[in-house]
Amino acid sequence: MLDFTKFIKYSKPGPRYTSYPTALEFNDSFGYDEYINKLKNQDSSRPISLYFHLPFCRNACYFCGCNVVFTSKEDKMTRYKEYLFKEIDLVASTVDITREVIQLHFGGGTPTFYSASELEEIILYIKKTFKNFSKNAEISCEIDPRHINEDQMRIMSENGFNRVSFGIQDFNEKVQEAVHRIQPFDMTMDAMKLARKYNMHSVNVDLIYGLPYQSLETFKENLDLALKLDPDRFAVFNYAHVPWLKKTMRKIDETTLPTPDVKLEIMKYTIDFMQKNGYKMVGMDHFAKPSDELFKAIKSGELHRNFQGYTTKGGADLIGIGLTSIGEGQADYYAQNFKTMSEYENAIDSNKLPFERGVSLSEDDKVRQYIIMELMSNFKLDIKRFEEKFNMNFKENFADAIETLQEYKDADLLSIDDKEIVCSPTGEMLIRNISIPFDAYMKNHSKNKKTFSKTV
Repeated sequence: MLDFTKFIKYSKPGPRYTSYPTALEFNDSFGYDEYINKLKNQDSSRPISLYFHLPFCRNACYFCGCNVVFTSKEDKMTRYKEYLFKEIDLVASTVDITREVIQLHFGGGTPTFYSASELEEIILYIKKTFKNFSKNAEISCEIDPRHINEDQMRIMSENGFNRVSFGIQDFNEKVQEAVHRIQPFDMTMDAMKLARKYNMHSVNVDLIYGLPYQSLETFKENLDLALKLDPDRFAVFNYAHVPWLKKTMRKIDETTLPTPDVKLEIMKYTIDFMQKNGYKMVGMDHFAKPSDELFKAIKSGELHRNFQGYTTKGGADLIGIGLTSIGEGQADYYAQNFKTMSEYENAIDSNKLPFERGVSLSEDDKVRQYIIMELMSNFKLDIKRFEEKFNMNFKENFADAIETLQEYKDADLLSIDDKEIVCSPTGEMLIRNISIPFDAYMKNHSKNKKTFSKTV
């Protein structure tokens, strides 16, 4: 039984740790030439993971924290597609493209804002360039059920896509109106039927709690409806209200947002609901059927985390292609593309990859990255395995972090001994807090309350 009274005191700003160091540490000192050198000298035995950012949406969803370009102009989307192809060519001239591709993900924006024929053109160009796709590659796409049709789903299926993720957020009409996203249940069910018809092996649905006008009762209705879709995975996110970063969030009336107490009630009910209906908690905010490979990975301690969320495809170099895309290589660097279309296009017109900034990891970064990602992915750290990997004494080198964690140990949120750190079920829900003591950069941001979203 989870003790949620322990949560309230731990609600504070903190990273979600899709990377370490976080994107706040990306800087200009990691320059273009160094980035190109990293790409050219990647280990040829390591596989590749590809992320493509297709940023276009017709309208703004006020809760959205993604990097989005709002448009209804076909010529703007066609122009971007052509620049995407040019960037692929530049990547191919820099990276060893004979390496095996084990993951391909389309994110957005709304990737299916492109027509079926345009999606196929993009997919074929990718596969013409990267010819060595694994037979077991995870090929996935984020889908807005308001913008998907049978031709698009068929094209994706015929070209090897095997996973999709549907954005739902909330089915309540009043909530939908408040966040500017009208999406009836039947529309989402139709999208799910298409996914099953065209053999998508794993379907995820996204819900968000903490949106305007939500209550425990309305969220119970959301869960009941979402269960009728019978997805393989659920992602149930805590809404990150950061209007100082995202202007569209300023359109949300903050007085309508549920209080922390209500959010905790929703969280507690959601966990109980998922368990009663056959879903197991996997990583932060995620639930999966026991038959799903994500659940199997966490049971074996092999779950990984990157900018696309949780994955079983670890050990690959991620190449981000498109506006604002982020890549990472061999626990060694992170690199992000330009965020404005003009800068993105100007770089490519200059025959350069559209790299803007990033960070080259120090040895200390690599050590801390390993610890934080193990905790975020598997809710535990095998201390002996860590010491063998890095040839260092864990307790001597992280005495300060261990001292900070004593409070969590005393509250039965984790256990720690000479062999391992293991989170309790309640501690798993506070994994961001438990990871923070290992973050060497947090002291730089501790006084700024508008840096990160709340952990609870």
